[in-house]
Amino acid sequence: MLQKVNAVKIAVVYNRNSRNVINLFGMPNREKIGMQTIKRLTDALRSGGHQVIALEGDKDLIDRLEEFMPRVVRGERPGLVFNVSYGIQGQARYTHVPGILEMVGIPYVASGPLAHSLALDKVVTKMILRQHRLPTPDFAVLQTPDMPLDAGLTYPMIVKPKNEAVSFGLKVVQNEGELRDAASVIFKEFGQAVLAEQFIEGREINVGLLGNNPPEAFPPVELDFGKEGPAIYTYEDKIHKSGREVKPICPAPIGEALTREAQDIAKRAFTALGIYDCARVDMRYDGKQLHVLEVNSLPSLGEHGSYLVGAAQVGLDFTKFVNRLVEVASARYFGTPAPTQIDVSKADARSHVFSYITARRDQLEKRLREWVAESSRTSDPVGLRQAVVRAGDLFQELGMKPVAELTDQPEVSTWETAQGLAGGTLLVAHLDVPMDVNVAAPVFRRDPEWLYGEGIGSRAPLVSLEVALRSLRSIRRLRRLSLGVVLYTDEGYGARYSAEMIRKASARAKRVLVLRPGNLGDKVITQRRGERVYRFQADGEALRIGRPTKKTDVVRWAWTKLEECARLSAQKQRVSVSTTSFRTEALPMRLPHRVVAKIVVTFPDERQADDIEGKLRTLFGKKGPRWELELYSDRPPMPERRGTIRLVKELEQLAAEWSIPVKRESSVWPSVAGLVPAKTACLCGVGPVARDLRTPSEAVQRISLVQRTLLLAQFLAKQLGT
Repeated sequence: MLQKVNAVKIAVVYNRNSRNVINLFGMPNREKIGMQTIKRLTDALRSGGHQVIALEGDKDLIDRLEEFMPRVVRGERPGLVFNVSYGIQGQARYTHVPGILEMVGIPYVASGPLAHSLALDKVVTKMILRQHRLPTPDFAVLQTPDMPLDAGLTYPMIVKPKNEAVSFGLKVVQNEGELRDAASVIFKEFGQAVLAEQFIEGREINVGLLGNNPPEAFPPVELDFGKEGPAIYTYEDKIHKSGREVKPICPAPIGEALTREAQDIAKRAFTALGIYDCARVDMRYDGKQLHVLEVNSLPSLGEHGSYLVGAAQVGLDFTKFVNRLVEVASARYFGTPAPTQIDVSKADARSHVFSYITARRDQLEKRLREWVAESSRTSDPVGLRQAVVRAGDLFQELGMKPVAELTDQPEVSTWETAQGLAGGTLLVAHLDVPMDVNVAAPVFRRDPEWLYGEGIGSRAPLVSLEVALRSLRSIRRLRRLSLGVVLYTDEGYGARYSAEMIRKASARAKRVLVLRPGNLGDKVITQRRGERVYRFQADGEALRIGRPTKKTDVVRWAWTKLEECARLSAQKQRVSVSTTSFRTEALPMRLPHRVVAKIVVTFPDERQADDIEGKLRTLFGKKGPRWELELYSDRPPMPERRGTIRLVKELEQLAAEWSIPVKRESSVWPSVAGLVPAKTACLCGVGPVARDLRTPSEAVQRISLVQRTLLLAQFLAKQLGT
């Protein structure tokens, strides 16, 4: 007996009304699945605890699936497709959606493209059945309506399209004239060859199958056609337009020996065609022998169909059957469907945090959406205050305590576990969104690969931090960890006010992880340049416009000097000097009398920065307008140190265990990592991978949100020695 599978994301993929294709081209699909059946499926799966969505199997299917069940990390069970799709158009339509799912790597219920293709081709099916010594009626294939017929066949015969299902074009013919007329109709309507098969007088027996290696066979079902109409199951019967009711009788009254024989034939046919998970094998019994007519690789899940009648006979009502089919497919893909229940008192921390985090993908994104909705730009004191309160509530809930001597609200707040920060790990992140007030606030949105929203690159590390800590707290391990967290609110001001507290907190720790976003290419940062930002102001006379004068125009003077400043950049020394803003002030009908500019210097060594500052002051000189050069913010460089290399190697080893890509990089962008004392190991860019930071297009990679949260939690769990 299979175990109940863990709740997973399941997409019921079907075809009904959508014509969302590039071109309508080729034979259209005539099979329709009822919306009532789709609703019954989704309701049954939800009752099994699964998260369910129903999707049309059209050209947008990949994007919709990727949004609903994004890429997983190694060891995480992906979502599953419950495939009931018949295709939209063209040949071998049953194979279209499974082929797409195979290509993009999504597991699914029922057979693969090859088995569907074989089962849909009635001629190939019969050839394979005969190769495996399974009984099937004699037949011939008509490539044209008037093609001569093999002399061995006698009337009555049954004709049908070679590659269709659900009894389309099915007709019993009694003579040559009826045969040719029926063949002409099939060629005209379906544009394909005709299968002419010896009609077997007798009883129709269906056997449903469920499972693999080998499948289980349901009790046979006999179809009672009554006394009116042909003794075959027509398309009109199936859509209830024939004027009669075909009754399924289960178990079929055929005796134990014939029952076992029918079930054995069905299993052998299932195996011969390479079918997975479920099928229905249709047979006729002529009083002496069973004959296989067709193998349905996608059996109807209609409420009164013979397949579900057989399932009900073994105690599987619709809900139980649907969830059993999910278990069967899960066992085929993943082995044992569900791990044993974790005993949190004995749980291995690293195993548990994996299960905890991967089971909360949706909560990660929901939490991120909530943070994006919280406006807390650097220049918004009200929003920042709310963010600080929110963070404080979180850490109080986690059982962490504030560190008063390392807190100076609202600029910086520090919390630590019961074990304290000293000699442990310090995590550093910022609460402010360093975005200009004039930039419109983008709302949260997502596509299959990326999550977008205001300051989302800043918010994602906060969510990773929270969920990683919650995963450890859920098994009562967080309190045993030597850990501190520093959150500051002036990243947009270059950590101008929080720098001293960050230095002090870092000095207490053995290692520091700065939760800035990772760079594209799954990079973490082992080295960063420093940055000094200067406010430059020059004041001259307010000269009249158009009046000749020999006096200095402050704008032209400042522009010339700033051009000379840019020439101090030295690529080989990795030093750059740039003017990033330039504004003027003027009175009416006067030339500007004041210039205010921002000069940014980036450098790998602070001695270089001191040298550049000296050169700037010399360059502006003593002649000309009055000027001031004020150091607005000073962010030291983060040098690559031995402790950092050891730290990144440890992280890389953990990442390799879980197949999480991690690469090293040095960066021009400064960060508070430069404030960490030289004796302390420090790594930056440990947060989820982001792009287009501080712009309206800022985005976080969806898979990285899970990967980096898992990596952080695994790193912390390892510090416990578990």
